[in-house]
Amino acid sequence: MTAATTARRAAGTTTPAGRILALGRAEATLLLRNRSAVFVALGLPVLMVGALRGLLDQQAQDHPGLDLDAALITGMIGFVLMFVVYYNLTGAYVARRNDLVLKRLRTGEATDLELLAGTAAPAAALALLMCALVGGAGAVLLHLPVPVNPLLMLAGLALALALLTALAALSSAFTRTVETAGITTLPVMLLTQFGSGLLVPLEAMPDGFADFCRLLPTTPAFSLIRLGWFGTDGSGPATGFAGTWGEAAPLLAVGTVWTVLAVRATLRGFRWEPRR
Repeated sequence: MTAATTARRAAGTTTPAGRILALGRAEATLLLRNRSAVFVALGLPVLMVGALRGLLDQQAQDHPGLDLDAALITGMIGFVLMFVVYYNLTGAYVARRNDLVLKRLRTGEATDLELLAGTAAPAAALALLMCALVGGAGAVLLHLPVPVNPLLMLAGLALALALLTALAALSSAFTRTVETAGITTLPVMLLTQFGSGLLVPLEAMPDGFADFCRLLPTTPAFSLIRLGWFGTDGSGPATGFAGTWGEAAPLLAVGTVWTVLAVRATLRGFRWEPRR
């Protein structure tokens, strides 16, 4: 059975949720058959732990007040989301487009948004599972505290998933083949790693530069995850459950604006046919 046939049968359900789940099951089958994609999703974030720990240890020497464990966990979750969702999903969109799978599915019941969401569903589910494993391992091994505001953590994860999915779809529009996805995704990967607090925590940056980095697309989502767990995003002292909502308001506003803009740009600029 070809990828197009599998996806076409999966899309033939009667409700939006049913179509997205069916497309997601078909995409999950294709994902598990792709060994390189599975390695990128599962292996690379784990391999980054050693390098990330070393960088944070060096920064802690220059910034004695740096919460090393909080920065490490936030960085690990960020790397999982970037590799599993953004990087892998860009390649998946390019592959399905070049095989004309998505073009054929557009003739059925599923809307454009449902097709994009269905393709992204397995990556999102895998990312959430890995984030849960990272959080559980961190809590046990590093003796981290109980999350101050779990709702903000979930809001940060939801914003990150929606935004990175839209960015992956946008990046696929500039990507000719699956092999070149590593090049076209590099700008966003580098900007996020160095500007959104994954490799260099925001509190370790100069104040003016840190304020600029807080306005980058992915920074609010990652900051919400850290704020929800530790009661601070690194810009001030930790607060309790009630205090986190006041700090979260600007993060939620900026993150929502970026996500809406990215989704609108995706629906207008996504390519449904192979690039010539």
